[in-house]
Amino acid sequence: MISSLITWSLRNRYVVLAMAAALLVWGFINVQKNPIDAIPDLSENQVIVFTEWMGRGPQIIEDQVTYPLVSNLQGIPKVKNVRATSMFGMSFVYVIFEDNTDIYWARTRVLERLNYAQRLLPEGITPTLGPDGTGVGHVFWYTLDAKQMDLGEQRALQDWYIKLALQTVPGVAEVSSFGGFEKQYQLVLDPVKLQFYNVSLMDVMNNVKAANNDVGGRKFEMSDMAYIIRGLGYVKTKEDLESIAVGNYNGIPVRVKDIGTVQMGGDLRLGIFDENGQGEVVGGIVVMRYGENADKVITAVKEKMKEVEKGLPHGVTFKTGYDRSELIQAAIGNVKNKLVEEMIVVCVIVIIFLFHWRSALSIIIQIPITIAVSFILLNAVGLSSNIMSLTGIALAIGVIVDNGIIMSENAYRHLADYQQQQSTKS
Repeated sequence: MISSLITWSLRNRYVVLAMAAALLVWGFINVQKNPIDAIPDLSENQVIVFTEWMGRGPQIIEDQVTYPLVSNLQGIPKVKNVRATSMFGMSFVYVIFEDNTDIYWARTRVLERLNYAQRLLPEGITPTLGPDGTGVGHVFWYTLDAKQMDLGEQRALQDWYIKLALQTVPGVAEVSSFGGFEKQYQLVLDPVKLQFYNVSLMDVMNNVKAANNDVGGRKFEMSDMAYIIRGLGYVKTKEDLESIAVGNYNGIPVRVKDIGTVQMGGDLRLGIFDENGQGEVVGGIVVMRYGENADKVITAVKEKMKEVEKGLPHGVTFKTGYDRSELIQAAIGNVKNKLVEEMIVVCVIVIIFLFHWRSALSIIIQIPITIAVSFILLNAVGLSSNIMSLTGIALAIGVIVDNGIIMSENAYRHLADYQQQQSTKS
């Protein structure tokens, strides 16, 4: 079979050259499409289910949330393992799928099972899926340089403007905020006044919740005009909260301001984010979507940040905390330089030892074609250009030219034997 293949190739050399050129062009196109990252993504194919039930201890979370979810998620097809952890107020379930499973098919199956499992959970508890990122998806960190704004205002700016804008960038799975204070209205009640007016804490909670709402009425017709009756009751200021009635005392309404005070404060924090020991800062972490090109995502995020920065308050700018594109360019650039150096060294050595440019050319031309074909295979199996894959190609360059050198030397030997036989006959 090998002899027939060699014979066919020699008789159809132009077809072979056309096929080699086509492979080279196809490989060059795949080089442009191949995702670029500094490190290979070796994380497991997993879907994270997050459930929050604040105020409950780890054992209650384990018994009433984690265990029912784990029990119902184990029957999903192509699941290798289901892991879980429970902590104060939160439950995390990690559904590990087989490596060849499509991540979005897996997320759909988990979501379908959650619709059934939710009826087993306590009332008001809703499990949610984590972002479609991986353990190495944190590609970009940034902080806000806003010395004239307090941490609460910075966090509000991050959550309600910057985060929403950056999440629209293609390839971004999530923008996670950190640092600062999450603003909230806080009711500071006086226990003595609650006892005096005979108002319970549950009455205050229920009445405040019921008062913060819009309601709809019927249509009212007057003078051939129709009017829709609505009740506007959403809280907009502290004064609105202070005016909410929570009970009555001898026929007189008891309002929130009669039993306590309303203030604007920050949510409970479990930690702070400090930058280089110079004080607290607010920022965000850009999480890349599964299988995306890290370099392109970071570039798109930077372009979007330039647009977002135009709408920031005066004096507020972005500061880069972590940028993986620098590591990507340095790592990939170093490997590429070594790749070119190895190709040049191999070509020079082949020319010196063979001392025949046509033979050397037939060997050297194999290097770019083989590298191009390797990128076709990388895209076919879903691997990115990283330190591991490019280093493997660099190490294989010496092996790539081995067959060409052997075949050339073999051809030289046969030609020498043929010439010797001809000279002997003559």
